[in-house]
Amino acid sequence: MKIVCAETVSLGLEAFSNAGKTVVVPDRAITREHLLDADALIVRSKTKVDRALLKGTPVKFVGTATAGTDHIDAEALEARGVYWCAAPGCNANSVSEYLVAALLTLRARHGFNLSGRTIGVIGCGNVGSRVVKKCHALGMNVLRNDPPLAARSSDPDFLPLETVLAESDIVTLHVPLVTRKPWPTARMADYVFFEQLKPGAVFINAARGSVCDYDALLDAKLGGAVSRTVLDVWSPEPAFRSDVLKLADLATPHIAGHSYEGKLNGTIACYNELRNFFEIEKNWDVAAALPDPDVPRVEIDATGRDDEEALLEIVRQVYDIETDDRLIRGTDVRCEIDRARGFDALRKNYRTRREFGNTTVAARGAGPELRRTIKSLGFKV
Repeated sequence: MKIVCAETVSLGLEAFSNAGKTVVVPDRAITREHLLDADALIVRSKTKVDRALLKGTPVKFVGTATAGTDHIDAEALEARGVYWCAAPGCNANSVSEYLVAALLTLRARHGFNLSGRTIGVIGCGNVGSRVVKKCHALGMNVLRNDPPLAARSSDPDFLPLETVLAESDIVTLHVPLVTRKPWPTARMADYVFFEQLKPGAVFINAARGSVCDYDALLDAKLGGAVSRTVLDVWSPEPAFRSDVLKLADLATPHIAGHSYEGKLNGTIACYNELRNFFEIEKNWDVAAALPDPDVPRVEIDATGRDDEEALLEIVRQVYDIETDDRLIRGTDVRCEIDRARGFDALRKNYRTRREFGNTTVAARGAGPELRRTIKSLGFKV
């Protein structure tokens, strides 16, 4: 059996070579010619898998090691009888930790406390539900909006979008890209969306670039309807818009879900699906492939300090979001092609970022509330 694997699939060669001959190809360079004698294709979001790519190939299985699937033409695959899978929830914890880092950094830069602030979480699935828990851990008041979940659960705690927008100091998007009714999300953050926003709110998008109308966001930012922005996703990508970057307070190159565990979880999900589909015995030792954490222990002195200040010091030692902000701004050049190449290079060569659960925190002088918060964010205490 032959497997074609995109270059950015974490440990792709190590995993899939246990199942068959595995050929690794740069994500955007994968063509139909690579698949003419392939049985399976494993990708991430930079590879568009559609009818044209698979035409005349023997591919029977496609796996995307990502939670999102808007790069997969599901109808075309199903029409050809190709089995495909994704990895829902694989990077959910990574994105929620990214959000914690972003919130604490904004708090330090602009002098406002998170505790007691109201945050509106739009989309409460795998990612959003974890964001909700971490925001509660930070002492924030959380308002939730998710029409599909609300319809299925009849949960009265889900609120209409206009209510969440009007009452939230911070709004964060965690929706999939959906183009069909009854609940499309494409360009949901449009001019009307920002008009309904509480004046001076913070806007965060770590979902999909296409769920936001960035012209509307720029208008809202320039007009004061939005005070601060955190952007991890862009439209278009990878040739992001310089004007949007310049007005973003924190900007990153679509890496919110790029923790080591987030990417590896996607590989594991695809490996297990492929093994089941082709009835292959499991022979990949995932645990043996895990590296030691870069930051196994953090020690701080929290005596007499504000809890949120102490939390930022802890989080920053494990994940400093401002490093990613500086890196993407370094790719903001006039040439669109070079800008796109720089964006892709940042993602391809992204440093190893381990999740909070790999780090033990020793906080001298910390009170019981701070200790509870550290543990609730996922750290070992």
